[in-house]
Amino acid sequence: MTDVWFLAAVWVGLALVATLLAIWLRVSTALSEIVVGTVAQLVIGIVVGPNALGSSSAWVSFLAGTGAIVLTFLAGAELDPLVFRVKWREAAVVGLAGFVAPFLGAAAMARYLLGWDVGPSWLAGVALSTTSVAVVYAVMLELGFNTTEYGKAILAACFVNDLGTVLALGLIFAPFTLRTLVFVGACAVVFTALPLVTAPFFRRYGGRVSELETKFILLALFGMGGVAVWAGSEAVLPAYVIGMLLAGTVGKDHVLIRRLRTLTFGLLTPFYFIRAGSFVSVPTLAAAPMVFVVLFAAKMVSKVAGVFPAVHAFRYRRQETVYYTLMMSTGLTFGTISALFGLSHGIITSGQYSHLVAAVIGSAVIPTLIANAFFMPAHLQPREPAAAPAVGGVGDV
Repeated sequence: MTDVWFLAAVWVGLALVATLLAIWLRVSTALSEIVVGTVAQLVIGIVVGPNALGSSSAWVSFLAGTGAIVLTFLAGAELDPLVFRVKWREAAVVGLAGFVAPFLGAAAMARYLLGWDVGPSWLAGVALSTTSVAVVYAVMLELGFNTTEYGKAILAACFVNDLGTVLALGLIFAPFTLRTLVFVGACAVVFTALPLVTAPFFRRYGGRVSELETKFILLALFGMGGVAVWAGSEAVLPAYVIGMLLAGTVGKDHVLIRRLRTLTFGLLTPFYFIRAGSFVSVPTLAAAPMVFVVLFAAKMVSKVAGVFPAVHAFRYRRQETVYYTLMMSTGLTFGTISALFGLSHGIITSGQYSHLVAAVIGSAVIPTLIANAFFMPAHLQPREPAAAPAVGGVGDV
């Protein structure tokens, strides 16, 4: 038991180092956690042993999995229902284009240029089709675009894009059996009942120190996650939909969202992202750097090819269109979740995982830097930009 506490201290220490690096370098905390996990596994593996970090231990896997589930729920819950009422057509067109083009493009490049098998190629398409809601959300908050119709349209398109990714991950890789039908039926019942039950239940019993709301949400997430895994799917899939369905209830309760963020970003997601980074093999990347280049180029070229004309169709100026396109080209959270799903289920090898995660990390950094340095539509910013989110918010993911 003593070893568990020492190991837990190591993980929390790594999370603290990652947070400080994110603050100093002004990058996403999730990005720094992945990098810290990669470096820590390499260094500790050389000094102590290959399994010294304990990334595959049961308790680390549980905390990491819980972090992925709750983070996915929060991403859905942050959706503003009013945005879709105004921008639903634009969000649907741009979001679907942002999903379909890189999904097919990256899968084709992996299959025919890299020579990957069919399963890994489709998994590459899923992992590289994502748009990082967290990265985009951070940028929108920092620059004040989150209060403008332009920023809200980008965020809405991001949600549609990632919903396509979540559905593709489940539909392609989940085995279609009797359990699948049970899972679909359970989803239909729970997804219908939750929006009807949650609000009156919270009004009647919520607002207490016992944190009934958090327990209720975790019950729904764990319960549906268990059914999803039992059916051969992934626990994060129902979590995203539950978050979207409860956006009008949970998403408007800023105190509850803040408490969930504290739980998620203070304890859970560091385990997820550090663990994801620990599975990246630096020697593998160094041995075949062109694989990373091909995957990264596949995502960027196909994203731009799909998103740019879709955005341009809604009569934005060229600078606004390019910025919109580059924001939609970012990727992080769902990309790493998809890659880790593939590794955990034996769909991809550890080497393919390393290259996919490296490409995902590159897509989180490079498009954002280019967009803000050369194409930021400053004329759309409000006169007084909104304050940057507090450390630990969704924007830091």
